Formats: sequence, structure tokens, C-alpha cells
Amino acid sequence: MYATRARTVAFTLIELLVVIAIIAILAAMLLPALTRAKSHALTTACLNNLKQLQACWHLYDGENNDFVPPNSFVYDIITDQPLDQGPSWCTNLAPWDVTPDGIRHGMIFPYNTSLGIYHCPADVSKVETRGGAELAQTRFRSYNMSQSLNGPKYDGLLDTYIPSFQKLTQIHTPAPSALLVFIDVHEKEILDTQFGIPTQAYGGDGTWWDVPANRHNQGCNFSYADGHAEHWKWKVPKMVTVPRGNVQPIAPGELEDYRRMQAGFRQTFN
Repeated sequence: MYATRARTVAFTLIELLVVIAIIAILAAMLLPALTRAKSHALTTACLNNLKQLQACWHLYDGENNDFVPPNSFVYDIITDQPLDQGPSWCTNLAPWDVTPDGIRHGMIFPYNTSLGIYHCPADVSKVETRGGAELAQTRFRSYNMSQSLNGPKYDGLLDTYIPSFQKLTQIHTPAPSALLVFIDVHEKEILDTQFGIPTQAYGGDGTWWDVPANRHNQGCNFSYADGHAEHWKWKVPKMVTVPRGNVQPIAPGELEDYRRMQAGFRQTFN
């Protein structure tokens, strides 16, 4: 009777290296797809935030005789004071405020008390000290409201007149489906709660007063006065090249993006 010896089965070094190489190839193929999927999910979540803010905006005008929410919080970094002390949809200073009080005391907050809808999920910027030191706390707000909606007609900081609509039924040019309301703002530029851009009829041309975001695959998200929200892809990446609060010249090749933004704002008082 013969004894049976068990045969040991094992991978050779070559076989192990082949398996590792195959796993590495599969990972390299899958990671870009996973990155795109994550980016798409963040864009979708941001668009949902904007739609909810837009719903609050409409609920406000429905209860206030057709007046859209006031948009008067413009901040002067030289005097370190707001130019208008009146009520506004929000009074949060995005890079500096360590509490959400400016959001909670805003005119649209009672219509949706979720702080999360004020913050783009792709915005990873932190609260800063006035001296520029970064804190561990994530900012509370990523969005501004367009200067075309119930803001001060005269901007003392820029010494120019700004055409804006006070009532929903006054909106005509551009139409509600083309008039920008809430705008995802570049994290290196956002400060007060109003987004401004020079119109071709008033205030000159060729510079950014405020810079839109570039977080979403070289793009930005917006809501409109009719209630819908859109994602835009930029021709040229949006970068901030000047200190916060200063005007920035448009970059080479950026005019098409700039004109597209201008078209979403009220141009004249007519």
C-alpha cells in the first residue's frame, strides 16, 4: 500500500505579477469613470440646492405683493462695513463668518431652514480670518444673487447705476427663463451676497466685478427667474488673479463666456 502525498498548489512569481498588473490596469480604467461619476453627483446636488433656493425666492414674492427678495448686502472691504444696512435675502460674509447667523437672519431662510442648500457640495473652501489664515471650518455659503434683482439702483462703491427688477411681473428683458438669479461663485472671490457684472449700457465693459465658479468640470451652476437651474461649461477656466474685492480684467479667449454671463442680467432701466 502506497502513501499518497498531498500536492501543494501555489502561484509562481510570474503569475502573481501578471495578476497585479491586470488589477492595476483595471483600476486605471475605472478610476476616471469613478471620478467623473463623483463630479456629476456633486454637480447634480449643487443644481438641486439652487432649485431649492429659487423655490424660496418664489415663495417670498408670493407673500410680499410680487416683490422679489431684497438683495442689498454689498460690502466695502476698505471701510469693512456693508454699504446698505437694510434687510437682504442673506447677510453672510462667506470667507469670514464662523456662524450661519447671516443666513438664518436672511429674508428667504424661513421658507427652507436647511443651511445645506446655501453651500455647493463641491466647494471645499474653509473659513478664513480677516488676515487670510485658513481655519478648519467649511464655509456656509457658495451662492450669490444677481444684481439684477431688487438691489440698490446706485452702487456707491463702483459709482455706477445698476438696473434691477423689484417685482416678478416686471421681469421682461431678459425673460424669466433667461434671467440669472442665484449664481455659484468662485471660492477665491466670494465675499458679500450680490453678484455683479458691468452691463454694456451702464458701468463699462471688459472686467469681472465678481467671478463665477469653476468647480464643476470647468463649469458653473445657475438658477433662473422661471425656477429652473442649469450647468454651464466654460470655454476658458475661471481664475481669480486679483485680491478679493477688486475688479479683474477678462482673460484672453474669455469674451464668449463673459458675454454669455452679461446676457443673463438686466442691461438697462427701460
